[in-house]
Amino acid sequence: MSHSKEEQWDIVIKPEGRRFSLNLSEVWRYRDLLMMYIRRDIVVVYKQTILGPLWFIIQPVFTTVMFMFVFGGIAGISTDGLPQPLFYMAGILCWNYFSECLTRSSSTFMTNAGVFSKVYFPRLVVPFSVAVSNLFKFFIQFFLFISLYIYFVVDGAAVGVNTYALLFPLLILMLGSLGLGFGIIISSLTNKYRDLAILFTFAVQLWMYITPVIYPLSVMKERYAEWMWVVQMNPLTSIIEAFKYGFLGTGTFTWFSLLYSFAFSVIILIIGSWVFNKVERKFVDVV
Repeated sequence: MSHSKEEQWDIVIKPEGRRFSLNLSEVWRYRDLLMMYIRRDIVVVYKQTILGPLWFIIQPVFTTVMFMFVFGGIAGISTDGLPQPLFYMAGILCWNYFSECLTRSSSTFMTNAGVFSKVYFPRLVVPFSVAVSNLFKFFIQFFLFISLYIYFVVDGAAVGVNTYALLFPLLILMLGSLGLGFGIIISSLTNKYRDLAILFTFAVQLWMYITPVIYPLSVMKERYAEWMWVVQMNPLTSIIEAFKYGFLGTGTFTWFSLLYSFAFSVIILIIGSWVFNKVERKFVDVV
């Protein structure tokens, strides 16, 4: 029996080409699954806990108190005239969102090996859900920061919001992009070389100390001017400084530095997504 017309197929399976592809269109087609993962990530945090979301508040409060005692009290590091709780809370708020996106997305392959080896879906859905679900925790801590801010304003502290605070959505997007980009690159590397996870944990701890979370850039310029280039090359520096400058009115802000961080975050996210998609094809063979 001959066919006069060419047969039409619903699904065509063919090998992936070598062209550069981020496969984001497929992630969008699985947006319902993405929303399911986001809901799961938020619910799991509360599961079998007594205090629930209060832990989101307890952690930054205790960290702020510790920073006040160690760095503000014992070390005597200046906060540029800002109230210490506000200064440290602003840095902790930004750092926590970045580090949560980074650490949780860096274990994507290891923690989801069982699902990845049985069911097909674009694997980028999982790390993307991490960045979005962490916004829930971020905004709870941001509400705490605003409450603390209002208290000090009423108390007469010399702080004030300016127009640069309008950059807030962009700053959060950049923090998430950096955390997600670095996280999925590390996840791709530790998929094959598991001992890199130990090095990564140590590196993240050191990373905070070259980020102006516990000190202003003015102190770095004054005491360690020869190492300023290291801090300035850190893409997180201008983001956190812009946040402090916009909401607290004190800090070091330049459009060039912010543009550098923005370009860096876009590039690292693109590279990370590409590397992640390349590794996921051979993930089952490696595991």
